[in-house]
Amino acid sequence: MKEIKININDDGQRVDKFLMKTFKNLPVPLMYKAIRKKDIKINSKRCQPNTKLLSGDILTLYIKDELLEPAFDKYDFIKSPANIDIIYEDKNLLIVNKKPGLLVHPDKHYHLDSLITRIQHYLYKNSEYNPQKENSFVPSLVNRIDRNTGGIVIAAKNAETLRILNQKMKNREIKKFYLCISYSKFLEKDGILAAYLEKNENQNRVYIHTQLKKNSKLIKTKYHVIAERGNFSLLEIELLTGRTHQIRAHLAFLGHPLLGDSKYGKNSINKEKKYKWQALYSYKVKFDFLSSAGLLSYLNQKEFLAPDVWFVKDFFEFE
Repeated sequence: MKEIKININDDGQRVDKFLMKTFKNLPVPLMYKAIRKKDIKINSKRCQPNTKLLSGDILTLYIKDELLEPAFDKYDFIKSPANIDIIYEDKNLLIVNKKPGLLVHPDKHYHLDSLITRIQHYLYKNSEYNPQKENSFVPSLVNRIDRNTGGIVIAAKNAETLRILNQKMKNREIKKFYLCISYSKFLEKDGILAAYLEKNENQNRVYIHTQLKKNSKLIKTKYHVIAERGNFSLLEIELLTGRTHQIRAHLAFLGHPLLGDSKYGKNSINKEKKYKWQALYSYKVKFDFLSSAGLLSYLNQKEFLAPDVWFVKDFFEFE
């Protein structure tokens, strides 16, 4: 038998979702069977898979111990550096400046270093995160950017912050702005571009269409030409939708590929300018809450800027 006291970071979760995150060795069919047979109870009472957990509840499991080994039996995040470039921090969240070349999450090819493992290591060193004191929660990212893109990423330190910010991001109540260098000049210096994006998971690539196609989704990209040098444009982009590779693929489709983009850009131009990373940076976020933000209400109408965008000074030296 095992007893678990539900803490604030687990409050509001469904029983089945909580168990799947907490006990990686517990087979899902066996978990549902145990709930049906009353081998899993809340406060000594029968529960259902969709029963919501509350802080202070006692979850009792009459299941073999070997199936209930904790999810955090080793801390891979310790292998990552703990250094991060912090733009803003409080008790609920971190806003950090990611450098180009760093993954935001570990992938199957490289798992020892990423932005999220660095953040977890940083919080662990500062005694703000201890896996042994958590049942299922881990500090998590609210948004993500490509490996070769730099800029602002938001991380939640607790479950309530993560829930609120995920919903605000979904509702477009967190506005994201990018700077980029694109090839060729724009006839219109301001505008909103609309198209349809189709994602190919196997190729890790997206395709842009002018008309709706099967498996494609609407995209909207707002742009403003800040300056022009030679045949290049420095743009501010606001994402009105947030799809994979949206800025890179959309601008390339329209004949304005990003400088340094090896996937959608022009390699001959990239080699000429010797750009290792794509000239794309998430340089500003603004919290624009249209409904209650609970414990994060103090963030409304605040905006945060990345301290440095590596290619801007370079751009103004173009001929």
